[in-house]
Amino acid sequence: MSSVAPVSGSPAAPANPIACDIFCAVIDNFGDIGVCWRLARQLAREHGWLVRVFVDDLHAFQKLCPSLALDRARQTVEGIIIEHWHQPAHAGDTLEVADVVIEAFACELPPVYIAAMAERARAPLWFNLEYLSAEDWVADFHLRPSPHPRYGLSKTFFFPGLGPGTGGVLKERDLDAARAAFESSSAARADWWRNATGHAPPPADATVVSLFSYENPAVDSLLEQWRDSVSPIVLLAPEGRISGALARFFGLPSFAAGTHATRGNLSAHSLAFTEQPGYDALLWASDVNFVRGEDSFVRAQWAAKPFVWHIYPQADDAHLPKLDAALAHYTRRLPANARFALQHFWHAWNGAGQPDWAEFKRHCPALKRRAAAWAVELAQVGDLAGNLTSFAKTQLK
Repeated sequence: MSSVAPVSGSPAAPANPIACDIFCAVIDNFGDIGVCWRLARQLAREHGWLVRVFVDDLHAFQKLCPSLALDRARQTVEGIIIEHWHQPAHAGDTLEVADVVIEAFACELPPVYIAAMAERARAPLWFNLEYLSAEDWVADFHLRPSPHPRYGLSKTFFFPGLGPGTGGVLKERDLDAARAAFESSSAARADWWRNATGHAPPPADATVVSLFSYENPAVDSLLEQWRDSVSPIVLLAPEGRISGALARFFGLPSFAAGTHATRGNLSAHSLAFTEQPGYDALLWASDVNFVRGEDSFVRAQWAAKPFVWHIYPQADDAHLPKLDAALAHYTRRLPANARFALQHFWHAWNGAGQPDWAEFKRHCPALKRRAAAWAVELAQVGDLAGNLTSFAKTQLK
């Protein structure tokens, strides 16, 4: 899949740049490394930091960063040092402790690295970067310190969030400009469609839907509704965990990248997994975006289009309060009927009932207006990298 030019700000050039180490353990998807890689690039490009990323799964990382070499213990990509992290004791071929240390998503730093942090003449600023949550308690715990039980060190909890008093979410400085340029250029959109699908852009009366999802039992009902839709539906589905369900629906042995199939009023394209800037272009090219996890959830909000979130499922439905907290933020200024339709659809997509596409589509004009207004509101919280660097500067004086 083609991509638009990567978004980037003009890098700062401080006399004594801050060195930052980010540790990331990939769990079972791309969200952890996706967030860490975006953060690393933004800290380097926009704030002039010297960044090193420790990651334990280079194969998952390479999906998002195709230039990454799988057989190298240490390499530099886009000016950022990448270390293949072998848990739990490994801390790079050369033990160097940075000014700022980010422990992403409670991945636990190597003991040898923590010991070296304690021996440093000036202790580093140690962040525990948490998962994104829209729940009210997040603002109370954001930036709280946690002393280490053995060493004279303290880590600071940094909570991404959707409301004031939180760390915000990642957003590059020129993301809005890149989106506006794409949306205002029919040539850019036509090029994207040809490169991504091998086809010309769809007709004006078609609704373009991107589908990035975990396995989901509700997808069969939704595909049937799209097949029977009054107006054309064009589905753009990155190859992944939902591909098997699409193959079964279309009666195909597989639904690999490059596959195109049609049933009724539904036309579907399977897209190759793309690097991060290419995923933004997919969101911009679509009218409605189905997203999953954390990273694509955030990008859908900046795309300013109606979207549906498949939150990462947890045991005992622990994820549902997080889903409702995000809905409370996002829907608070929607008309009551549109708010109900969106809440019902999100709940159905996350296991409670059947999705009603006709009802969702009926409210899309209001949802589109809300999506644009929400992107402006969310920006007022500040972007995560900017909020983190601002706090770091106050601590490293």
